[in-house]
Amino acid sequence: HAFGDDGIIPKQPPPPRRLLRCPAPSAPLLFLPAAAAPPSHHHPHHRPPPPSPHHASSSYYYRHPPPPHAYHGPWHPAPHPPHPEPPALTGPPPEFVEHQQARKVKNDVNLHKDTIRLVPDVADPDRRLVAFTFDAVTDGSVTIYYFGKEGKNCTFSSVYPELQTPTKIPFQKGLAQKFVQPSGSGVDLGFFSLDELSNPSGEVFPLVVYAEARPPPEEGHQPVNYTRAQITLAVLEKHNNDLQVKVVKQILWSDGERYELQEIYGIVNSAEADVPDADDSDMGKECVICLTEPRDTAVFPCRHLCMCSECAKTLSSNPVYLEA
Repeated sequence: HAFGDDGIIPKQPPPPRRLLRCPAPSAPLLFLPAAAAPPSHHHPHHRPPPPSPHHASSSYYYRHPPPPHAYHGPWHPAPHPPHPEPPALTGPPPEFVEHQQARKVKNDVNLHKDTIRLVPDVADPDRRLVAFTFDAVTDGSVTIYYFGKEGKNCTFSSVYPELQTPTKIPFQKGLAQKFVQPSGSGVDLGFFSLDELSNPSGEVFPLVVYAEARPPPEEGHQPVNYTRAQITLAVLEKHNNDLQVKVVKQILWSDGERYELQEIYGIVNSAEADVPDADDSDMGKECVICLTEPRDTAVFPCRHLCMCSECAKTLSSNPVYLEA
């Protein structure tokens, strides 16, 4: 290097800048999607176009534009919608049905409700008398009420006392007894409309039969002070220009308790069992499940006496039976 007179190296002008000039491309460059890109041709003097960005399949589930990681992240399968699950059972499991022992109530008098009817009084054909068949294991009495009303402790009285005075008619114990109201104690029902006879009004029924069991006192004992009675409540309907009795319900009054009687299906009457031409469909007395033990248990609410106690206990603990 040459030094100046002052001993300092003089500044040299910078070297001239050299520019590299690239030839213009022969054709414009087009950037197409990867699926529609034309085959690439190698030109020795042209740089190949940059590759198109690769869209992952997962970007299909995003709105445009897709997130950045969809271009460069790894491929992941599209999520599937969850399968619907069956609805879960809600609420507590069904409770165990307790097998309860039925309370036995003694009924000393039983009126066969399908035998009750009205018959004309021979002395006065305009009056009607009540007739029926009944069973009694002890002595007692029958009282007929026309338009009877129930009172306290299952007692009854007539709302038309001037029309008929209820009278107790005694009977003795025995089975299949025929009862007919004494002549002269009936009522001329022509004074009442058909609507009054066929429709009970509140606690008033057109016909009430009060059958009371009153055993005679034994020698050296006090008279029995309890009351056991079967009360039949009925209406009167007109069929073929004649009045017929239709029983609405029967009540059992025993030791100060009131019970409403209901039919139990499957009890074979001993009198019917001796009839050779009787229907054999209900003649079997065995349990319908085990077919060995006698029937002693009724099913509610259908009131069929069809099972033994052991099969009833097993059936009551069956979950299918509980849900049904």
